[in-house]
Amino acid sequence: MKPGTRLKSAACATEVVVIRCGGGAIECGGTAMAEGGGEAELNPDFAGGSIMGKRYVDAAGTIELLCVKPGKGTLAGDGVALLLKEAKPLPASD
Repeated sequence: MKPGTRLKSAACATEVVVIRCGGGAIECGGTAMAEGGGEAELNPDFAGGSIMGKRYVDAAGTIELLCVKPGKGTLAGDGVALLLKEAKPLPASD
């Protein structure tokens, strides 16, 4: 998968754009995401939701996704929930 690829969730309305992907499966709501979407049940363990305009990363920094359409599913990489990327603090202007 290459940067710029748009993926749709099969379990909810979530859509993301791939910023960085080092390999592995990208999932939402407990099911794999694909360019065409699909139909699947939302796994209650992965129903935390996603926020539009936010970036999601894994702990190692190998996966980074930008949420372009929110939904009820939690974004995950290989079954491990992705974290919301924090903004870097601006330097002091003293």
